[in-house]
Amino acid sequence: MDRLLNKYCHEMLSTINLLAQIQDVDLLLERILTEARRLTNADAGSIYKKESNFLHLKYAQNETREKDLPPNKKLIYETFSFPIDESSIAGYVATTKKTLNIDDVYAIPEDLPYKFNKQVDKTSNYRTKSMLTLPLLNPKKEVLGVLQLINAKDPSTGKIIPFHSEFVPVITFLGECASIALERASLLRTIVLRMIKMAELRDPKETGTHVNRVGEYSAILYEAWAYKNNIPEKKIDQNKDIIRIAAMLHDVGKVAISDTILKKESKLTDEEYEQIKTHTFIGAKLFENPTSEIEKIARLIALEHHEQWDGCGYPGKIEEKDGKIIKVGSKKGEEISIWGRIVCLADVFDALSSKRCYKDMWPEEKVLEEIARQKGKQFDPLLVDIFFENIDLINMAKKRYSEHGLYPQN
Repeated sequence: MDRLLNKYCHEMLSTINLLAQIQDVDLLLERILTEARRLTNADAGSIYKKESNFLHLKYAQNETREKDLPPNKKLIYETFSFPIDESSIAGYVATTKKTLNIDDVYAIPEDLPYKFNKQVDKTSNYRTKSMLTLPLLNPKKEVLGVLQLINAKDPSTGKIIPFHSEFVPVITFLGECASIALERASLLRTIVLRMIKMAELRDPKETGTHVNRVGEYSAILYEAWAYKNNIPEKKIDQNKDIIRIAAMLHDVGKVAISDTILKKESKLTDEEYEQIKTHTFIGAKLFENPTSEIEKIARLIALEHHEQWDGCGYPGKIEEKDGKIIKVGSKKGEEISIWGRIVCLADVFDALSSKRCYKDMWPEEKVLEEIARQKGKQFDPLLVDIFFENIDLINMAKKRYSEHGLYPQN
């Protein structure tokens, strides 16, 4: 056991270093769950983020159920929220800030305040048994979220066993380190959203939920594209982290556009439309002399997210002369960076799927027909194929960044 524990601690240190490198809060939450499951050999797990007095499910994983999925496909699950109180396992942990290590959730004594909701197992056709649930606390001991690990497996037999009590302090320490990384990533997300808030003052459609959806869609599309192009997994993780943040800043150049134009409900004049187009290179200028990969990619995305595969987009190839931007040619195909091509598709999909001041939300069927129709025209044809191959993940992300529903849970 001591040798196993030493190996466990060594792996945990590597994990902590890995978590410290992730900058996007959502990808960090997913990786915290992945690494905690790996370290404890847990078959399944969930991670919840505290928002106000609710816990919101951010990610769920289940190795048993994922075995039936195609390669590189992820589990589809329903997102939900529930109030923080002592009636559920996760709620109890968030309320008391105490870790619970339960050998069998079906055998919880009746006199305890928390219960396990067996309906979840019936719905998913899965038997939950052992469960380790711990709070994610910042240095001030405030609850950031809850990590729930399910069904520890014996490494040699694969049988479900209780979580070793000797490992609880170690995984608790991991949770503390993960919380520090989570606070840092949350601060970056807050800064990005404040930048977007400036644009929102001018453009009411540039909201936090819109940019979060575009960021999430972009990360999904990039990951699938990267696997198809045999990009090394480490590089995929790095770039997925970067595009998730950078894509959120695609329209930040609209801070320089008159709100009279942005909020206009009738058709724009040709002159007003030309003014709108300038948000692309204005946004790119905000990231001049980039000092990080996020800034480099954010610059490309801001400049290119309205370019089209067939060359009919804007602003095209441009030069600055006597303080004025002059178009010197069109960009098309792979002249447009993969970042610009991805965010173009993600942004259009969300725009068509959302209500705007100048239009109603399109029906889902009509949106998908339009995406398919624009294959090889507005959009990279390979990305359109990837979009439809991953439409279940994209729809899951769409729900995650809409209004939360309230459902009972563990």
